[in-house]
Amino acid sequence: MNIKYRKAKISDVEEIHQLISYYAQKNLMLARSRSSLYEGIREFTVAEHNGRVVGSGSLHIIWEDLAEIRALAVNPGYIKKGLGRNLINLFLQEASDLEIKKVFALTYQPKFFYRFGFSPIAKEELPHKVWKECVNCPLFPNCEENAVIIEL
Repeated sequence: MNIKYRKAKISDVEEIHQLISYYAQKNLMLARSRSSLYEGIREFTVAEHNGRVVGSGSLHIIWEDLAEIRALAVNPGYIKKGLGRNLINLFLQEASDLEIKKVFALTYQPKFFYRFGFSPIAKEELPHKVWKECVNCPLFPNCEENAVIIEL
């Protein structure tokens, strides 16, 4: 399968939004507004197959030594084909290139991240800057996401 990985473009927002919304409706990830996707488009990387976005995610820089992998989603027809793994590896390499020492994720799927060397961490151990967007979430403060972190 010929999958191309590239930085996202404005024209990808609708497909990224559809991917995220699919999983959000199943309560497997948090929803993202189109507005937030447009605002953060430069953080996103997509997996493309035959001109369609079939996977996406972003690396969001929090502070000088901390970044977050966000909104990781793969089209259901492409699960178990290595897209999620490849996106995670791209984000970890990007963080390393930027000299960021730690990368975390808030996820409902922590076991997926454990395969890359992430470890569980109490959400309370993350800096307060992490929570600036959480206060706008409908699940706050009763979030059931798990925090995972890796030191590079």
